[in-house]
Amino acid sequence: MHHFIRSIIAVLLLAAAVPAQAGLRVLATTADWGALAIELGGDRVNVYTATGALQDVHRVDARPSLVARARTADLLIANGGELEIGWLPVLLRESGNRHIQPGSPGYFEAAAQITLLEVPTQLDRALGDIHPQGNPHLQLDPRNIAIVANALTARLAALDAGNAAYYQQRGADFSARWAEAMARWDRQAAPLRGLPVVVMHRDQVYLSHWLGLREIAAIEPKPGVPPSAGHLGQLVTKLSGTPARMILRNAYNDPKAANWLSERVNIPVVQLPFSVGGTPRANDLFGLFDDALDRLLEAVQ
Repeated sequence: MHHFIRSIIAVLLLAAAVPAQAGLRVLATTADWGALAIELGGDRVNVYTATGALQDVHRVDARPSLVARARTADLLIANGGELEIGWLPVLLRESGNRHIQPGSPGYFEAAAQITLLEVPTQLDRALGDIHPQGNPHLQLDPRNIAIVANALTARLAALDAGNAAYYQQRGADFSARWAEAMARWDRQAAPLRGLPVVVMHRDQVYLSHWLGLREIAAIEPKPGVPPSAGHLGQLVTKLSGTPARMILRNAYNDPKAANWLSERVNIPVVQLPFSVGGTPRANDLFGLFDDALDRLLEAVQ
């Protein structure tokens, strides 16, 4: 009898130690869309992010632990625009989860809500790592975040109708705070408009488009192609005649080429978080833009 009572107590203690399952199980392919899901879903969602800010999202393994997350997900939030083309189709197939396949309510794609920039007129792999649908790195324009947030709020409310009012309230609250932050960022960014910059990869396009930065050179000769010594030498010549104000690199980039170029043309390298979690301060979407702007402004003072 005592053994039975001890067993019951053990079961009760174990149950108390396990947190209650949140309503929707969400799998986000990037930290930014995971952060947005948390903003909108609050305690009604359980969010797992497939990649971190220091990873190149183009190149990810569909590892067994990730397949297990996909197998039980109610909603998959993808960036889209073929950013995850190298691994997401494998993940979806291996998961066997019909609820999160493209075309189903449990599959949400951020890029599908946006008119993408840099849609190529010519599809040729010789041109580098190009994306047929356009540049997929849309998260670095806060106006895009606002559009995606509205669409994701509606999707959460549709998938979890019992909590629809909760999601709608959180969506409205986020939209109000985001609009206020965007107005502040626009005021702060005035000194950056028109400044010439060098980028590493073609993934700062939306940031430059929003802020009015002029990208006059890229360290990669073609998207996804590492620079040769010859290309870097050409950049030194070009920048000596047409100087830039800064070199932008992301937290996940190898710094060697940017630092080499910086030393030879005497312009600063600005490391940007690029994604939520890319720097200690960029611990949510608001921090991502606060930190990126402050780093850019510091470089031009």
